[in-house]
Amino acid sequence: MNKVGIAFTTDLLQVPLDNILPLHKAPPNLLLSIKYKQIKASIVDVGMIEPLSVSLTEPNADKYMLLDGHVRLSVARELAWVTVPCLVASDDESYTYNNRINRLSSVQEHLMLRRAVERGVAPERLAKALCVNIGQITRKVNLLQGICPEAISLLKDRQFSPEVARILRKMKPTRQVECIDLMSSANTLTISYAEAMLAATPAAMLVEGKKPARLAGVGNDQVLKMERELGNLQTQYKLVEQTYGQEVLNLVLAKGYLTKLLRNESVAAYLRAEEPELFAEFESIVQTTSLE
Repeated sequence: MNKVGIAFTTDLLQVPLDNILPLHKAPPNLLLSIKYKQIKASIVDVGMIEPLSVSLTEPNADKYMLLDGHVRLSVARELAWVTVPCLVASDDESYTYNNRINRLSSVQEHLMLRRAVERGVAPERLAKALCVNIGQITRKVNLLQGICPEAISLLKDRQFSPEVARILRKMKPTRQVECIDLMSSANTLTISYAEAMLAATPAAMLVEGKKPARLAGVGNDQVLKMERELGNLQTQYKLVEQTYGQEVLNLVLAKGYLTKLLRNESVAAYLRAEEPELFAEFESIVQTTSLE
């Protein structure tokens, strides 16, 4: 069995900034972006935790091509660093390392911040390192208070605002799971959607047992209508979940059959002449490359 080689050297290398060649120029407004300010604040406060990823331009050369870390490189230049820590790729790689990066979910971020606070890191220092105000750190540390375990499990891989969690806390556990399930199915974990779900939630499913203050421009009749439509929508989603797999299988089989059918020149010519609308529909199914 062939062993898989290590993609990078195991030791960090301090490379002079002048010897690193970026793959692309930094955008003109990079220094004004929130991402840049957060990364800069983190590097200033705790140092560069993640080294740059580089590869040699030529064997035995002292010039390196930057594979990942363009923002960190810009920060190092602004801070007038002479050298920067790098991991050198041992393979000849030319793809972008951030191409398929998995962003940190809100639940993972909450767990990391809470663990840091429990280990004695002051929230003020976290706020400074992440370039945010202390209120945001507090909300993220307390993100899952009042959220049931089943709801947390549904949210574990998603990104959402702490305000969404604040709205969910007003609902009982069963309702939290229903709302998250519906929002996830619609791929819309937004504050406005959560507020609409809260407005459409019956009082019996709220923690305080009473309806929240009426939304601006929304009357009682409209709220009742939202409740009915929400119930119907949940039922429809359940039905779609039950039949989705079979319908996709039927579509794949139909596409395969129609592809073979239209390859027959005689059949294709007949349909084109006698049933042009049907032929156009068949062609659109055959040319389908995605279920979107």
